[in-house]
Amino acid sequence: MNPSTHAALYGPWQPARPPRRERPVVVVLAALLWVVTALSVSLIGGLACIVLLWTAGAGEPAAGAVVPLLLIPAGAAGITALARTSRLRSMAASTRMLLLGAVACPVPTAFAVWFWTLAG
Repeated sequence: MNPSTHAALYGPWQPARPPRRERPVVVVLAALLWVVTALSVSLIGGLACIVLLWTAGAGEPAAGAVVPLLLIPAGAAGITALARTSRLRSMAASTRMLLLGAVACPVPTAFAVWFWTLAG
């Protein structure tokens, strides 16, 4: 391509900015939030499986126990949609994961604590 054509189409050449440095504290906090979120979702899933087995063993319909589980994929879709916004994509990876972990963590953790206290 002719250099003048490139300059006419895209503007003058500019060097790329150096990549941002990851901050270790932010990386550790993001990892902790996502570990808590993953453990909470797995606890909810395990308890839901136990409830589904008990209801199937009792011969009752399991529709009432399955409906709250549909909120997990809906929440994951919401977090994914949030992660794809241009404002978040311009952030550093560690900061983005910390923000998404802070959004994703409270609801499953609260449900896991609530189910844990109900189970005794």
